[in-house]
Amino acid sequence: MKVAIAQLNYTIGDFETNKLKIIEAIERSKSQGVDLVVFAEEAISGAPAYDLLNKVNFLELCEETLVEIAACCDNIAVLVGLPVQNGASKTVSAAAFIKNRKIIGYITRKYVVQRDDATYLWGGEGSAMVEVNGRRVAVVVGEDVMHPAEFTGRDADVVVNLGSTKYARQRIEKRYDYFSGLAFRLGVHFIMVNQIGGNTDVIYDGSSAAFDRKGRPIALLASFDEDYRIIDLDRENAPVEVPYQDKTRNVYKALRLGLRDFLRKNGYSKVCLGLSGGIDSAVVAALAVEAIGAENVRVLLMPSEFSSDHSVEDAMQMVRSLGMQYDTVSITDMYRVVLKDLAPVFGARTEFGVTEENIQARIRGMLLMALSNKFGHLLLNTSNKSELALGWCTLYGDSTGMLSVLGDVYKSEVFDLARHINRHGPIIPENILLKEPSAELCPEQKDTDYLPPYDETDSIIYRMIEEGQSREEIVNAGFNVELVRKIYGMILRNEQKRYQLCPVLRVSTCPFGALRVMPITSKYGF
Repeated sequence: MKVAIAQLNYTIGDFETNKLKIIEAIERSKSQGVDLVVFAEEAISGAPAYDLLNKVNFLELCEETLVEIAACCDNIAVLVGLPVQNGASKTVSAAAFIKNRKIIGYITRKYVVQRDDATYLWGGEGSAMVEVNGRRVAVVVGEDVMHPAEFTGRDADVVVNLGSTKYARQRIEKRYDYFSGLAFRLGVHFIMVNQIGGNTDVIYDGSSAAFDRKGRPIALLASFDEDYRIIDLDRENAPVEVPYQDKTRNVYKALRLGLRDFLRKNGYSKVCLGLSGGIDSAVVAALAVEAIGAENVRVLLMPSEFSSDHSVEDAMQMVRSLGMQYDTVSITDMYRVVLKDLAPVFGARTEFGVTEENIQARIRGMLLMALSNKFGHLLLNTSNKSELALGWCTLYGDSTGMLSVLGDVYKSEVFDLARHINRHGPIIPENILLKEPSAELCPEQKDTDYLPPYDETDSIIYRMIEEGQSREEIVNAGFNVELVRKIYGMILRNEQKRYQLCPVLRVSTCPFGALRVMPITSKYGF
C-alpha cells in the first residue's frame, strides 16, 4: 500500500488556489500508483479561520470545493481536512474520506480546547477506521492524537493524523519524539501530515513525518517549506536520521516564512522600516531582504541631535552590505519646532524627560507611516519581546507598524539571530553586535542605565511569561528580589501598550495577545 503525504501551503478562504494545489497533488499521486494521499487538517479552508467558521457561505464554499476535488479522485483514496457543520448545525473540524470519486464520509475532531479557533469550533465524534485496498486505516484529526485511548490503533494497519500544528521553539523535536513513541507502543505505521506556511501571525512549520511499527522515522518532510513524499507500507523502509533542530536556525526560518507569507497573501510586494544602527532593525532588515529581496526593502534613517556618529555609520554599512534603497531624514529641526510650539503649553515644566524622548520616537513613527502611505509599502515594526514585555517602547512611536517581526523574540535571542545571519560573512556590522543597546533619545543613553543586562532581564521575563512563575518562585530561583519586583511591575503596568500592537509573528509557546491575554484594568499583582 502506497501512501502519499502532501504538505502544502494554504491560504485562508482562497478556495480556488487551495483546490488547485490539492488536485495537482492528487494527479501526481495517481500517476505514481499511490493508493491513499493525505492532506492537512483544514486544508481546503486554510487555518485558523476564526469567525469565518461561523459563516454559512464560507462552509458552503468548503463543501463545494470538496465536491470538485472528489471529482478528480478516480482510482484513488484521499483524506483531506475541512470545516463542516454536523447535524446540530455546529461547525467541526473534519477529515473527508474520498474513494473513487465518492465522498464516503467525515471523521471529526473531538478535542478543540488547545486551538486558536476553539471558540468557533465544536467537538465531534472523534477518530474512525476506514478501509483502503483491504487495509485498515485509523484516521485521527488534530490533537485528538494526544488521546490515544480514543482510537483503536492496535486494530489498524496504519494510523493517519491530519494536523494543523503551529510552530513554537522546540516543538518539532517534541512532536517527533511523541509520534515515534506512539507508533512503537501501538505497533503500527504512523503518518502525520501538517500544514506549512504563515497566516497572519500564525506560522505552521510542516515537518510532516512517517514512522514504522518500531517507532523509527522512515520519512521526514521539510520544515518551513512545501514537500511531497510517498511511503510504501508493503516494503521495508530504511530508517532516516532525525536532524538536529537548531533553535536559532528554526526561529529564523519561521520568521522568514511568516514575513514572506504575510506579504504575499495580503497583496504586498514591498516593505519599509526605520534603520537606527541598532541590533533589532538590523535583524529585521536582513530578514526582509532574505524573504523578498533587497529591491523590495526601503529603509529610512532618521538621526537626531542625540544619535551617535557610529550608529549612523553602522546603518549605512547595513545599507551597503544588503543593497537596500534608503533615505535620510534628520528629525532634529522637527523636534525643536515641536518643543518650541509646545513651550507655551508646558509652561514652567521645561525639564527634559520621557515626554521629550517620546516626541522623538513619535516623529519617527509619523515619518515611517508617511513613507508607507505614499508608496504603499508595508511598515515593519522592529520591537522585540523584551521591550514589549517591559513597555520599553513608545506608544505611536517605535510601536508603530503593520507587522511585528521580532515581537515574540527576546532581546538576547535577537543577538543569536544576528550571529546566524552573519554565519557566512559579515552582513550585520560587528559593531552593532558589540555596542550596548540604546534608544539614543538623550545624551549618552544606554538601556543598562535603567535595566540590568538583557541576559538576566530576559531570564526573569521568560520565567514569568513562558513558565508562568510567580515573583516568589523567581526570587527563590536566585534572582534579586528588588529586580524581580521591578520587572514584574513593569510587565503588569504596560498591558495597554500590548493591546494596541500590530500582529506579531508567533514563535514562542506564550506569545502576547494570543496565549497570554491579561486585563488592562486589574489590581492583581500590585
